[in-house]
Amino acid sequence: MAIFAIGDIQGCYSELRKLLDTLRFTPDKDQLWLTGDLVNRGPESLATLRFVRSLGSACITVLGNHDLHLLALRFASKTPDIKHNLEPVLQAPDADELLDWLRRQPLAHYDPALDTLLVHAGVAPAWDGLETLQLAAEVETQLRGDTPGEFLQLMYGREPALWSDSLTGTDRIRCITNHLTRLRLVASTGAMDFAYKGPLSDAPAELMPWFEHPQRRAGIPRIVFGHWSALGLLQTDLLLGLDTGCVWGGSLTALRIDIPDAQAVKLPSLQLKKL
Repeated sequence: MAIFAIGDIQGCYSELRKLLDTLRFTPDKDQLWLTGDLVNRGPESLATLRFVRSLGSACITVLGNHDLHLLALRFASKTPDIKHNLEPVLQAPDADELLDWLRRQPLAHYDPALDTLLVHAGVAPAWDGLETLQLAAEVETQLRGDTPGEFLQLMYGREPALWSDSLTGTDRIRCITNHLTRLRLVASTGAMDFAYKGPLSDAPAELMPWFEHPQRRAGIPRIVFGHWSALGLLQTDLLLGLDTGCVWGGSLTALRIDIPDAQAVKLPSLQLKKL
């Protein structure tokens, strides 16, 4: 059995299938870990959702910010804007089944045998692995309940930017969600910055990547994440950043995570998408 982690797909279904062919992925014996953002911006979000769902237990995906936005369009009556091309999903005959499946996916997944945590964007410096799973479960409970639209309507916003155990209600759920699905840079206090999305080399001097904060909790497991396409491939013993910007004309990247010293496999974007 091989376990492959793959970065943000964002509707690049054709690239995903070609990458899986390159990996010789076999669903009945291998497993995929996906960093979320299955949909949006790329041309084949509907095909991507249908395929990932069809893999069943052979695939584990966490929810990204674009996945949550799709759910908000369905359950919270949010209005699509010109940056989003999700109408084919919303109008599909199997939309109800696909989106009910999507809202039941986790925001964090942990494998004790690999001591590896999967999230879409990042982890607050104050959290350890167990706390990350527990806090993710608070959001998952909201999404999987009878009224997911109530949470999805209120999740938008940048405040509070700093985690505190004392947070309650909407502030608490929004702060958890933003860490897990939107995090890139933090201030010295640990407060999230949402403005900068570019390369790490050009980041404002007063900010740092979430994974370099000096007060990050010790004993955190290896983390597989995506979301930050301008960061590119990041591969260390305890960090695997796999969003390499396929939808922006970059590549879709996979890494085998069940063996040491595996080399990343990249499939170039089949075409530069017009966004």
